[in-house]
Amino acid sequence: MPDEADDIASAIIARWSAGFGKLDAAALYSKSAFFFGSNPTLYRGCDGVKAYFDGLPRWRAPRVQFSDVRTERVNADLVNMAAIASFFLDGDAPSLAVKITWVIACEDGDWKIACHHVSSQTPLI
Repeated sequence: MPDEADDIASAIIARWSAGFGKLDAAALYSKSAFFFGSNPTLYRGCDGVKAYFDGLPRWRAPRVQFSDVRTERVNADLVNMAAIASFFLDGDAPSLAVKITWVIACEDGDWKIACHHVSSQTPLI
């Protein structure tokens, strides 16, 4: 039997990947979201996430590929997800690969990203 947490995360990953290709994934976030992306600013809520995506460079054909995806169901309304996200910004080789974690919560009957955090794969200490 497939793990429901995997199914929930896979659906969000597919929708997020499509949104990233348009540099617009804000609709996938909770109205109470915390978002740490590729800069040090903490963005909050859908409007904050939209501001983050609006501030990104307009790459020719951005895309993202997720690997090493791990999920864990916390409770009926909460899923943790961790993965590696490889971003292809200007060609066939990844421009950037980061560790990414999401907390995915059921909000108003739909699954939304409540917390988004990326960090370097390179050890900091």
